[in-house]
Amino acid sequence: MYEPIRSKSVHSTMAGSTSDFPHRSREEELDIQLAGHLAALLTVTDELRGSAPSAELDTAAERLAQQVARLRGGRAPARATVTALGDAAQQTAGHQRAHALAGRALVVAASRADTAAAILAAERMDAHAAALAELPELTATG
Repeated sequence: MYEPIRSKSVHSTMAGSTSDFPHRSREEELDIQLAGHLAALLTVTDELRGSAPSAELDTAAERLAQQVARLRGGRAPARATVTALGDAAQQTAGHQRAHALAGRALVVAASRADTAAAILAAERMDAHAAALAELPELTATG
């Protein structure tokens, strides 16, 4: 019913040979994703450190920076200056963002079978969930 294709595909010849453009393995792609999630988590952690400095957040930031550097081949992540989040609403939003980022990092770390990063991400999720439980609830007044 169907006639076989007799000519080469245009898609395979457009770039010449397949070695004309870089290819990354699945592991390399997951490393890039994981480093990105952890770097974003590090940024939010630095923001939270500005609002409520603590030794626990300092330690978490250093551990995150070490993991990002490891995943990026030893290149240290860019660190923003520590800026404080203003009111309780901004702190709540910061902890929610951090919790979500840690969750994404955990999924990628588990997919990549990176135990160290998975443990760190799970610890950060727990820490931000606990912080959210301790923050006063915001009520909408209308």
